[in-house]
Amino acid sequence: MIYFEDIEPGSKSAFGRYEVTREEVIEFASKYDPQPFHLDDEAAAKTHFSKIAASGWHTCAMAMRMIVGNMESNRQAGLGGAGVDELRWFRPVFPDDVLRCESEILDKTPSKSRPEMGSYRGRTTVFNQDDDAVLSFISIGLIRKRPQKE
Repeated sequence: MIYFEDIEPGSKSAFGRYEVTREEVIEFASKYDPQPFHLDDEAAAKTHFSKIAASGWHTCAMAMRMIVGNMESNRQAGLGGAGVDELRWFRPVFPDDVLRCESEILDKTPSKSRPEMGSYRGRTTVFNQDDDAVLSFISIGLIRKRPQKE
């Protein structure tokens, strides 16, 4: 189990593999971001995308799936998140892209009001199969401190 004390600013990790499908792009867009260039080839051809592209919010959801998969493999004493800063979409994500993540711990802070926990900030960058960055954000994670032995 990874606790607050185990978090090291500057540490990096690489994880995840997510194969983007056309069906999923259209299904997500139909429910949550029904702009024509996420749904229709002809409409997308008239934009800078040139073909159907995943919603940026879908790209965030795919990143979250990879993050949770990584947390399942590397159990943390996590307590959820406190927000996201500096969310950027650099390039569109298309059907048949294969995504992966890299993360870096930026800093950590013990809680002043809750001595049993702390927080850390980490930058996650999502890359496609060509190693082009498609998404980046800084998240704030909450995590328990290691229990004290009595």
